[in-house]
Amino acid sequence: MSGSEYLDAARLRLGGITLVVLAVLAAVLALGFDVDLSRLITWGFVTRSLEMATPIALAAIGGLYAEKSGVFNIGLEGFMIIGAFTTAGTMFALGGTSPTQGHVWAAILVAVAVTTLLTVIFAVLLIRYKADQIVAGLAVWFIGLGFAPFAAALIWGSRSSPGLTNINELALGQSPLVFLTIVLVGVAWVFLYRTRYGYWVQAAGENPEALDTAGVDVNRVRYATVIFSGAMAGLGGAVLLAHAGNFVGTGSTMVDGRGWIAIVAYLFGNYNPVGAAAAALLFGALDMLNVQFQTVGIEVSARLVNLLPYVAVLVVLTIYGKTRIPAVVGEPYETEE
Repeated sequence: MSGSEYLDAARLRLGGITLVVLAVLAAVLALGFDVDLSRLITWGFVTRSLEMATPIALAAIGGLYAEKSGVFNIGLEGFMIIGAFTTAGTMFALGGTSPTQGHVWAAILVAVAVTTLLTVIFAVLLIRYKADQIVAGLAVWFIGLGFAPFAAALIWGSRSSPGLTNINELALGQSPLVFLTIVLVGVAWVFLYRTRYGYWVQAAGENPEALDTAGVDVNRVRYATVIFSGAMAGLGGAVLLAHAGNFVGTGSTMVDGRGWIAIVAYLFGNYNPVGAAAAALLFGALDMLNVQFQTVGIEVSARLVNLLPYVAVLVVLTIYGKTRIPAVVGEPYETEE
C-alpha cells in the first residue's frame, strides 16, 4: 500500500471515530439529557482514556507484528493475564503490601521477562512443531485464566490481591507508562515501514518463498515477531496492573477481554501501529464514557456504550472495504534446502 493509500485509510478511520463520538453525543441530546460538555469532556477523562487505551495498544502492536509475519497469536489475552499477575506477585514479593515505585518498575520488567520466556515455548510449538495456532492460542488463554486466580488464592488466600500501589503520575497527571507507549508506537511504525527487518516481517506474511530465496530465514523472522508479541502483551498486562494497583482474578480477571480487543484494534488499524493505537484510544475513551455519564448524572446502559467501538469498526470497515489480512497467516513454512 502506498503512502497516499495509508493516508486515505487513516482519514477514513479518523472519520469513523469522529462519527461515533458525534453519534453518542447526538443520541444523548436526542434523549433529552441536559448535558454540560465541559463536565463530560474533561482533562481527567482524557488522561484516564489514555491509561485505559495503553494496555490494549501495547498488546495490539505485538499481535500485529506476529500476524504480519504470518503467525496469528490469539493468546494475547492469556499473556496479558500472566503479565498482570506476575507484576502483582513480584510487587508483593519485593515490598509486601507497601511496594515502592522502584518495586513497581522492577515488577514490570520481571513480568515482561516471564511472558517472553513463556512465549518462546509458545513460538516453538507453533513454528517448529506446527501446532494449530487457534488451539494453542486458546490454550494460553485458558491457562492464564485458570492459573492466575489459582496462584493468587495460594499467595493471598483470595483470587484477588490486596491493595498494592499505583505507578506515580508525571506532569499533567499522566502516567509515565502512557508516554512510554507513545514512544513504542512510533518506534514500531518506523521499524515496520522504514527498516530492512520491517520489510522482512511483511514479506514473511505475504511471500515467504521470495524471502527465503533472498537468503533470509523465514522461521527466524517469525520466531522474533511471535516472541515480541508475547512480550508486548505481557507488558500490556503489567501496565494495566500498575495503573490499577492490585490484581483482580474474579470473573474474566482484570484483563477482562482487553487481549481480544487488541486483536480488533490492529484489524481496525489495518495492521498499522499508529492505526492500532488510535483504535485502542477509541476503546479506552468509550469505556471511560460510562464513568463520565455517571458523573454528570446520565443513566445510559453500560452494555450499550460498550458496543459503540464495535459499531465504529463495522462502519469504517464497511466504508473502507475490508482489512487486508496477510496472505499466508496461519500457514507453517518449510524452509527450502
